[in-house]
Amino acid sequence: MSIQEFNMRVLPINQRLYHLAYRYLKSAADAEDAVQDVFAKLWAIRDKLDGYKSIEAFAYTVTKNHCLDKLKAKRTYSMEDTLRVEPRQKSGTPLTEVEVMEKFKLVKQIIETLPDQQRIIIKLRDFDELSFDEIAERLDMEVNAIRVNLSRARKKVREQIEKIYEYEVARD
Repeated sequence: MSIQEFNMRVLPINQRLYHLAYRYLKSAADAEDAVQDVFAKLWAIRDKLDGYKSIEAFAYTVTKNHCLDKLKAKRTYSMEDTLRVEPRQKSGTPLTEVEVMEKFKLVKQIIETLPDQQRIIIKLRDFDELSFDEIAERLDMEVNAIRVNLSRARKKVREQIEKIYEYEVARD
């Protein structure tokens, strides 16, 4: 598909895709970004678009899925947020700061016990703060596989933390 053909067949649905994205994301800026990302994806596969019965329907599906991914990413917190651990945060009393540092150290120790792939992914995402795409590129993996491994790693860490704190509460 040539650039002129793309401009004639795909770009006119811009406003409809924007409205769809806005319904999901509830933010004009996020909706604009989403539509821009969708157009970039469509441009990247422009040679395959003629194979679809309706380019508009396909673009709607891509937009919906992209928005759902963005919403899911917003719900995904870093490990520190999940466990309410922030070692650089000044929380007030020296005792509280020590507790936070101890919890952070414990989380790091638990992460070291994870399987290699999960350990690497959780470190890249939560400590190095890389995006899913950057991690996927570095590890030569699919983004979905990254998300699954990260979710499993975080779940294991949470379970270990809960076990340790349940044990401490039971002892008290």
